[in-house]
Amino acid sequence: MSDHSPIVLQRDRHLKWRAFDALELVLMVLCGVAIAGFSLSVGLDIVTRTLGVPWLWLQEVTSAFFIYGAFFGLAVATRRADHLMLSAITEAMPGTVRLVVEIFNRLVVLACGLCMVWFGWENFLHGFGSFRMPSLTPLAWWYLAIPISGAFVCLFVVEQLVNGWRNGFPAPVPQVDRDEEGFHV
Repeated sequence: MSDHSPIVLQRDRHLKWRAFDALELVLMVLCGVAIAGFSLSVGLDIVTRTLGVPWLWLQEVTSAFFIYGAFFGLAVATRRADHLMLSAITEAMPGTVRLVVEIFNRLVVLACGLCMVWFGWENFLHGFGSFRMPSLTPLAWWYLAIPISGAFVCLFVVEQLVNGWRNGFPAPVPQVDRDEEGFHV
């Protein structure tokens, strides 16, 4: 089976399980749908207001696309290590120091993910007492994005911790073929 996945950079493969590649792809597609839906709903909101016949429910749709897109994007960024992980600093560190800092960084992100799950679930449960106007939809459905995203963040951080512990956090240095004079072949 090929080691190549269109969604995973080869330099990061050592930190990722193939089983989660499809999940990352689904989350990325959902982010794209959310961005497109957000853009379309904002455009329609502007047009309908300009024409003097506003569709008030569009603001609810816009906020839902924005919230779910942002929180699913957070989960994808965690798997791709495209979030606030001070990577420039850690990449300059040698050996054991780097290992400790890489693990610490991920434990901080894991703690944030666990808080998102716990407190996001609390918000979700309490959200059934507040409603969006004009549809009277419980705010809980907007809050649900938080614990879902937090669960994905936790899953992806555990994936990185286990694989980083096993394979090392730095990307493997690619081997370059050279001839006798030292030139690339």
